[in-house]
Amino acid sequence: MKILLLGETWNVIQVNIIGYNHVISSRTENPAEKFIGMLKDLGYEVDHLSNQKAVTEFPQTIEELRKYDVLILSDIGSDTLLLHPDMQFKCQRKINILNLICEYVAQGGGFLMCGGYMSFSGIGGKARYAMTPIAEILPVKVLHYDDRVEHPEGIVPQVVKSEHPILNGIDTEWPDFLGYNKLKIKNGAELIAIMAEEDAFIAAMNYQKGRSIAFASDCMPHWGTPEFVEWKHYKTLFKNMMQWLKKEI
Repeated sequence: MKILLLGETWNVIQVNIIGYNHVISSRTENPAEKFIGMLKDLGYEVDHLSNQKAVTEFPQTIEELRKYDVLILSDIGSDTLLLHPDMQFKCQRKINILNLICEYVAQGGGFLMCGGYMSFSGIGGKARYAMTPIAEILPVKVLHYDDRVEHPEGIVPQVVKSEHPILNGIDTEWPDFLGYNKLKIKNGAELIAIMAEEDAFIAAMNYQKGRSIAFASDCMPHWGTPEFVEWKHYKTLFKNMMQWLKKEI
């Protein structure tokens, strides 16, 4: 199985004040490395496009994209895929990547969106996927405003459909999370697990020839706690998701 993962990186610009002087430093952080390592341990081939690279290096044709069995978006806002610099600064017409992703799923591809500050609606509504074609292929309704539900005390999801293949071999006892994106199930989609107030935590849906999954919290820290990442069923959960998206289970 071949997977394309987008997002989960950011740049940090830091100002160090030292008396009357200051020093500016910068660095790129990539917390996706452990998640990618886990997928590779499962035997999958993984290509990763950071937020910086996804702007210009995302596949430009359906033929290129169909080389992947599953596409994962995690903490990458819609503008990163829509605002190519050649379009912004040179007025050149570019392909609409989000339309291309929808066509990819319609033709049989698997699509997973994981939660985070730049997923679904996101912090300050800046991820803004409700206003894009991606809203059509998701199994959940995305809000048009900041959808974060913060739980610094921790919150435990509840399974509502334990017989779903995504939960094969997984106990009903889950570790807690520190927050999630507030999502509601769509008509015709499958609600697998919930958070408070019947918010969708895991939801799945067939879309034409393909499939999609919404996972409402981080697949890694910070909302995804160390207990979740170290959970005995962590690998099993994502293996099941990949297999379900590829129609292997």
